[in-house]
Amino acid sequence: MTGSRWSVVTVTYNSADTLRRCWSGTAKPYDWIVVDNDSADDSAAVAAELGARVVRLPANVGFAKANNAGVRESASDYVLFANPDLVVDPAGLATFQAHLDRHGGLVAPQLLATDGEPQPNGRGFPYATAKLGNRKVWPLSRMHATYRVTATPGEAFWVAWVMGAAVAARRNEFVRIGGWNERFFLYYEDHELGLRAWQHGLRVALLGDVRWTHHWARATNSFRWSRAHTLEIKGARTFYGMFPEFIVGLPPAGRRHRQANALLGTPVNSEEQSVTQVVRDLL
Repeated sequence: MTGSRWSVVTVTYNSADTLRRCWSGTAKPYDWIVVDNDSADDSAAVAAELGARVVRLPANVGFAKANNAGVRESASDYVLFANPDLVVDPAGLATFQAHLDRHGGLVAPQLLATDGEPQPNGRGFPYATAKLGNRKVWPLSRMHATYRVTATPGEAFWVAWVMGAAVAARRNEFVRIGGWNERFFLYYEDHELGLRAWQHGLRVALLGDVRWTHHWARATNSFRWSRAHTLEIKGARTFYGMFPEFIVGLPPAGRRHRQANALLGTPVNSEEQSVTQVVRDLL
C-alpha cells in the first residue's frame, strides 16, 4: 500500500505456514514490507499473495540486517517491526502514533499468548542474574522485580527494552540512532536497541491499550542443544561485551543502577524527564 504513514516490516525465514495463520484475512492499511531471508519454503510467495511488498535476500543475513533492509525500502513516517507470528490489529497504530508524536522513542504493544495471557514483552535492565532468574535458574531478586513488565488496558510503563517481535518508532528517529545493530544475527539485538535508544535520550514504552496476539514458542526453551542456543550465546557474548556492567552490576555504578532500576516500570507521564536523565546517565 502506498501513501500510508506507516510501514510494517516483517522478516521471514521458512515462515510460510505462520504467515498464513497470522496474516490472512486481516486489513492492512499500511505499507507491508516482507524481507525474506532466503527461505527454503514459499514464504516470499505467500507474503506476496497476502499483499506484501517482498524483498528477497540472497542469503540468511539475520534478523537485524534484514529489518534494516526493510527500513531502507520504506518511505513512511512511522515504522513497525512485526514478527511473522504476530497478529496485528491496525487500530493500534493510531495509539502508537499518538504516543510517538508526544514522546518519541520506541513503543510496543502488550503481547498476549494464544490463550489470552499477557506475555512479559516489556523488560527491565538485562542483568545476567535477572536473565537467569527469568529462566528459573534461581529466583528473581527484589532488585529484579521489574525485569518482567506487563500492562493492562489503560496502563503504560517505561521499560528498558521490549521484545523485538513488535516494536515501533518514528522512522527518522530510528534511522538517526543507527537502526538495528547488525553485529547481532539473532537474539539480544532488541536488548541493545532499547538501551541505545535511552542513550540517545529516547524513551521506551509498553502500552497496555494495544494488545496483540503473539504465536510465540521460544526456540531455546528445550534442553536439547540446537543452533538457536548457539546463536543466543553468541548474541549474549556480543551484548555483555558492550555492556559489561550488566553482568554483575559493577560498582561504583551500584547506586546509579538502583536509582535507574527504580524508575523503570513507572507509568508513562510520571517523572518523564527524571527517568530519561537517570537511565541515560547510567548508560
